[in-house]
Amino acid sequence: MASVRRRSAVLAVAAGALLALSAPGAAWAEDPVDFGSSPIVDTVGALGDQAAEVEAAIDRAADSSGRQLFVAYVDEFTNPEAPDAWANDTAIANSMGTEDYLLAVAVDGRVYYLSADGSASLTDAELNRISTQVIEPRLRDEDWAGAAIAAADALAGDSAGGGSGFGWGWVWFLVIAAVVIVIIAIVLARRRRKGGGAGTPEGPPQPSIEELRREAGGALVAADDAMKTSEQELGFAVASYGEAATAAFREALEGAKAKVREAFALQQQLDDAEPDTDEERRAWYGGIIRLTGEAEAMLDEQAEHFDELRDLERNAPAELERVRAEADAAAPAVPAAAGRLQSLTAQYAATAVAPVVDNPEQAESRLAFARASLDEASAAISEGRTSDAAVELLAAEEAVDQAKLLTQAVERLATDLSAADQAVADGVADLERDVQAARGLDDARAAQLADRVAADAAELRASMSAPGRDPLAAQARIEQVNAEIDALIASVRDAAEQAARARAQLGRSMTTARAHVQAAEDYLVARRGAVGAEARTRLAEAGRLLVEAEAVAATDPAAALATAQRAESLARTAMSIAQQDVSGFNPGMGGGFGGPQVGGGGGDLFGAVLGGILINSVLGGGGGGGSGGGLGGGGARRGGFGGGFGGSGRRSAGSFGGSMTRSRRGSGGRF
Repeated sequence: MASVRRRSAVLAVAAGALLALSAPGAAWAEDPVDFGSSPIVDTVGALGDQAAEVEAAIDRAADSSGRQLFVAYVDEFTNPEAPDAWANDTAIANSMGTEDYLLAVAVDGRVYYLSADGSASLTDAELNRISTQVIEPRLRDEDWAGAAIAAADALAGDSAGGGSGFGWGWVWFLVIAAVVIVIIAIVLARRRRKGGGAGTPEGPPQPSIEELRREAGGALVAADDAMKTSEQELGFAVASYGEAATAAFREALEGAKAKVREAFALQQQLDDAEPDTDEERRAWYGGIIRLTGEAEAMLDEQAEHFDELRDLERNAPAELERVRAEADAAAPAVPAAAGRLQSLTAQYAATAVAPVVDNPEQAESRLAFARASLDEASAAISEGRTSDAAVELLAAEEAVDQAKLLTQAVERLATDLSAADQAVADGVADLERDVQAARGLDDARAAQLADRVAADAAELRASMSAPGRDPLAAQARIEQVNAEIDALIASVRDAAEQAARARAQLGRSMTTARAHVQAAEDYLVARRGAVGAEARTRLAEAGRLLVEAEAVAATDPAAALATAQRAESLARTAMSIAQQDVSGFNPGMGGGFGGPQVGGGGGDLFGAVLGGILINSVLGGGGGGGSGGGLGGGGARRGGFGGGFGGSGRRSAGSFGGSMTRSRRGSGGRF
C-alpha cells in the first residue's frame, strides 16, 4: 500500500483559490492527475478550508484498516471522458496498490467513480454500497468534503462515521434481515424433509464436464505459453543483470513450472486408456484449473518488479543497439542452416528431417520481423516515444532469439541423426547376438523367432548407409524386434545377465528418446502460436518420463528402459499432433504472409503470430497508442516475460507473468 505523505492543507486551499480566480465561472477539462505527497488533488477548490479535515479522516482510515483513500476533485473528466476510465488511468499512472482506493469527482460534470484494485479486499457489492449509499447522497447535496470523509470512514469499516446517517437504524435493519433469513432457512429445511428435497435447488448448477474440459485445455495452453515466454525473458535478464539480481524471478519461475508439470500429469491421466468416472474427471479438470492458476499467480507476484528491472524505456537507445547487433550476428547462421538442411535432405528420408524442414525459412521470417521492429523502435526513440520503442524492442528481442533457436535446431538434429546412425549399427549388432543366443537355447519357438529376427537384422544392416534412410524410425523398429526376442531370451537368463542387457539397450533408447523430445520441443517453442493443449500434454509427459528414466537408470535399468521407450513414443505423438496443428493454423489475418504489418514497418507478421510473439496484440486486439506512460501506456506489449501490460493495467501475452493479471474495478455514476 502506498504510504500517506502529508502536504500543507493551506497550500491545497491556496492552489484551489488561485485556480478559481484565474477563470471565474469557467469549467476546465482535466486529464488524469498526478498525486504528490498528499492524498488529495483539488484543482477546483471544492474542499475549501475542510481539506485538512478530509486528510485527517483519510489518515484515520489508513491507520485503522490498512485501506488508503486518495481523492481527486476536478471540473470535467477528459482524455478519457468516461469516469471509470479516467479514475482507473489515474490510479495506474500513480502506481496505486492492492489496498489503495481512488474517489474521482467531476464537480461540473456531475459524475464520480470509486476505483479499486482487482484484488482489493472489498467486494464489488461493498464498493457499490459505499458509492451509492455513502458517497452519492453527499455529492448530490454538494457536500464535497463530507463525501470524502464518509468514504474514508466507510473504507475503514465505519459506514456510519462522518455523518453518514445510518446509525442504529442500520444495525436494527441488519438484525431483522438476519432473523428473516434464519426463518426462511428453517421453513425450507422442513419442506425438504417432508418432500425428500425434491424441487429445492441447492445453489447454482455445476459446470458441465465439457465446459470444465474446455476451460482446463485453455488454461494449460495459456500457462504453458506463460512458462515459455517467462523462461526466455529470464534468460535475457540474467545476461543483462546477473544471477543475483534475478534470483527471485528464477525461484518464482521454477515454482510455477512445477505446478504446470503437475497439471499436465493430471491431463495425461485424463487422456490415457483407463476409463475415468465423472467424479474423477471433474476433480482432475478442477485440479488443472487450480494448478495453472496458482502457477500464473506465482509469476504475477514478480511481474511488476521484473518490469522495473527491464526498464527498456530508460535504456531504449542502448538496448536498440544491443538487439540490432544480435540480429546482425544471427543472420549468417540462416544460410548456413539452409545448406546444412540441404545436406541432410540428400542423406536422410523426409520423415527424418521433417521437424526442421522449414526452419531456415522461419528463421529468416523472424529476422525480417525483428529488423522491422528495430526500425520502428529507432523511429520511436527519435520522436521521443520511448514506450512504443520498448514494445518494439521486446518483440524484436524474442524474434531474434527464435531465429537462433530455429537455426540451431537444424545442427542439433544433424547431431542426433548421426548418433541415431551409430545407434542403429549397435542395435543391429545386438540383434545378431540375440539371434545366436536364441538359436543356442535348443527351443523350437526360439529357433523360429531367431530366423525372423535374422532376416530383419540383415535388412536393417543393408539400409544403414543408404541415402533416404530414417535412422530414428529404424531405431524404433530395432527396439520393437529387440523387445520381442529379449522377452523370449529373458525366460532362460538369470537376473544379473538380464540387467546387463537392459543396461546396454538403455543407452540407445535414452539417446533416441532425448532426440525425439528435443526435436518436438524445438518445433513447438518456435510455433507455439498454433500448437494446442494435446501436443503440449504429450510432450510434457514425455519430458517427465525421460527425467524419470534417467533417475532410475543406475538402479533399475529394466524399468528405466520401459520408461524411456514410453517417453520416445509420446514425443513422436506430440510431434505428429503439433504438425497437424500447424498445418491447420489460420490466425484469421485475411492474407496469410501478406497480412497486416507491425507498426507499418513490414516484416513477416504471420511468422510472428505462428511463433507466439504477437498473439495478444494481433489476435486479441491490443490497444493503440495512449498516454499511459511506460509499458502500460499505448498498445499491447509483445514478446516479453509472460504477461506484459496493455491499456488500463491489463498485461498482454509476452511479459513476465501469467496469461491474465489484475485490473481495476469499482462503482460510480451521476449525482
